[in-house]
Amino acid sequence: MSEVSRTEEMPDTLPLIPLRDLILFPNLVVPLFVGRERSINALEEAMREGHLVALVTQVKAETQEPGHEDLYEIGCVASIMQELKLPDGTAKALVEGQHRFRILEWLHDDPYFRVRVEIIEEEVRTDVEIEALMRALIRDFERASELGKPIPQEVLMAASTIEEPGRLADFVAFHLNLKVEEKQQILEALDPKDRLEKTAKFLRKELEILELGSKIQDRVKDQMTKTQREYFLREQLKAIQQELGQFDEVQAEVEEYKEKIAEAAMPEAVQEKAIKEVGRLEKMPPQSAETGVIRTYLDWLIGLPWNTESEEKLDLIAAQQILDEDHYGLEKVKERILEYLAVHKLTDKMRGPILCFVGPPGVGKTSIGKSIARALGREFIRMSLGGVRDEAEIRGHRRTYVGALPGRIIQSVSQVGTNNPVFMMDEIDKVGADFRGDPTSALLEVLDPEQNNSFQDHYLEAPFDLSNVMFITTANLLDPIPPALRDRMEVIHFPGYTEDEKLHIARQYLIPKQLTEHGLSPTRLDIGDDAVQEIVRLYTREAGVRNLERTIAMVCRQVARKVVEGKKGKTKVTARTLHKYLGPAKFSYGLAEERDEVGVSTGLVWTEVGGDVIFIEATKMPGKGNLSLTGQLGDVMRESAQAAVSYIRARAADLGIDEDFNEKLDMHIHVPAAAIPKDGPSAGITMATALASVLTGCPVRRDLAMTGEITLRGRVLPIGGLKEKLLAAHRAGITTVLIPKENVRDLDLLPEHVREDMKMIPVETMDEVLSRALVPACGPKIRARKRAATGSDSGKS
Repeated sequence: MSEVSRTEEMPDTLPLIPLRDLILFPNLVVPLFVGRERSINALEEAMREGHLVALVTQVKAETQEPGHEDLYEIGCVASIMQELKLPDGTAKALVEGQHRFRILEWLHDDPYFRVRVEIIEEEVRTDVEIEALMRALIRDFERASELGKPIPQEVLMAASTIEEPGRLADFVAFHLNLKVEEKQQILEALDPKDRLEKTAKFLRKELEILELGSKIQDRVKDQMTKTQREYFLREQLKAIQQELGQFDEVQAEVEEYKEKIAEAAMPEAVQEKAIKEVGRLEKMPPQSAETGVIRTYLDWLIGLPWNTESEEKLDLIAAQQILDEDHYGLEKVKERILEYLAVHKLTDKMRGPILCFVGPPGVGKTSIGKSIARALGREFIRMSLGGVRDEAEIRGHRRTYVGALPGRIIQSVSQVGTNNPVFMMDEIDKVGADFRGDPTSALLEVLDPEQNNSFQDHYLEAPFDLSNVMFITTANLLDPIPPALRDRMEVIHFPGYTEDEKLHIARQYLIPKQLTEHGLSPTRLDIGDDAVQEIVRLYTREAGVRNLERTIAMVCRQVARKVVEGKKGKTKVTARTLHKYLGPAKFSYGLAEERDEVGVSTGLVWTEVGGDVIFIEATKMPGKGNLSLTGQLGDVMRESAQAAVSYIRARAADLGIDEDFNEKLDMHIHVPAAAIPKDGPSAGITMATALASVLTGCPVRRDLAMTGEITLRGRVLPIGGLKEKLLAAHRAGITTVLIPKENVRDLDLLPEHVREDMKMIPVETMDEVLSRALVPACGPKIRARKRAATGSDSGKS
């Protein structure tokens, strides 16, 4: 930046920046922070015109938008040496004072102040009196330093080399703690001799204060206790050592940071950023609040495992054994992990898979994550996303915020100390969104293999490679997960456990675990297989095994109490003695109805806790054709009921029902467990069967359940969650199930013994459903119509 040194090179009009609490003198360099819009515009205009700007101080610093009358008349023309635009829209500039000036005319105020100025040329003259004033000023300046005034040695040396009287007065006044009004008086003193006298006057006043403070300090020192004196001496010794260059805490800290940065094996760009921050720390005063922010930032950068990873176990047999030891079943998950290991063994570099485990609670989604980490020889991280609503939880806060920290992903990776852990994000379907941002949008980058190799945390402001991390997410339902996020994950469904699987899990895992936790041994307590089966059937009804484990723990607690009370020998719990520990059964097993009922049909539903069996009731009463639906039914389920009624009305003649029944009767459909909201189309054929039963008077078979969507033509459409529904029917003891024909392909997902125990009948039309669901002895009067003879659709009235 060229320096303007001659007044004839000065333009007569300049952009003007008002200053607050700052007076700039000629020939002095100061940093300038510019934040107001007019000032920023003036700075930019000055950079375009010739790097010259007029600086004038405000009369009152608190004035936000100063006018002409709020500014002093005399200021200083400055040369802009350097400009830096900051991220928050403000700017920082390094300026050097050139000449005093007086404002002659205000040219315009917007978009910035522009003024016509008169450069004040200073008369340089020296005589004996001025020489004496200069020497006295330098002597007093040095005396102020001796009395404790924080004046650097280089400033004292610079003052002693100045030969111009006006410049010396400006230099000394700039380094004194004077009020703005006092410094403005010196700036406005145009005669060098007058300026020297004013500066000397202010300096003498400062010396008097310093001398008085020195006397007070001497008195206090005399009164100090021995401990205080020792502390004072240690601080003095430290200061002497620093002056001699024998001890420098800041420099030692800087060298330590540089060594750690070199050892951290950061990427080149990140290392340059860290070195730059160390340079800022080195130049910053130790007492500055910003030093703590920089130290914290450097500690996070250094602590991250940029190039540290766990050594993976690539032994497929050992991995299979570990997975089988910890979990029974879950074959699909285990196969996927072994496939990943096999591919990783054949190739050096492979991105970590991103899996999504979907299933009801208690089926082992979270616990198998730990087993996967153990099988791979990696560290394990679990982060619960349930209720997370702030995007900063994922990406972190920017460093401009007080107390800012990285997001939970970077924090977790830093804690485990490796860059290839197994990272489990629990309950991803329960993430919320509000005014603080949408965390699922932040997860798009984390869970995208094409992007997460350069994940940008807001706090770090540097890319971190997450491509080696194996991300596993868990959810009870897929629907709440946004489609863009769902598309990035490989979904693996966790079905509910069958009765046999629960029996194996209890015998191999739950009972030994609870015996150990309750201080018992197999010689003290034996829970028979028949007792476990009774617990599964009569005391728990769930897709997972959490309640099963709690119930086993209840038995163990009661036995442990008896042992402490002095009971000897072994306690054997069987199906016959189980009620002594658990009380009466909570559920019934087998057929819910003792006999075939009119107007009651058995349906199957799928919820976030697995499949379940429901009973849909229908009744009729004299009325005018109104339809009542109760049981907290959702819109889709209500529409299915309307479609069922329309089908029955259209087929009334074929079913032997009066065709004008809709004008004489009111219908009421109720789905029990009214406190639980219900929705979905899969109960369509179940509601149609209940209506047909109550209108024809024919009972519905109690050993048969059904699921499927109904159309107005009587077609049966496919539904979802068939596996979970059939497992629930199997748990309830149902032997026959009617399913949509298009769902036959889903039967391959069922365990073999379930397929053997149950009879699954595929159906395409409601005619087939009614012919199988209603008791044969009182079958509906469906007229035999052969398609080939009439050419009409069997579902069309």
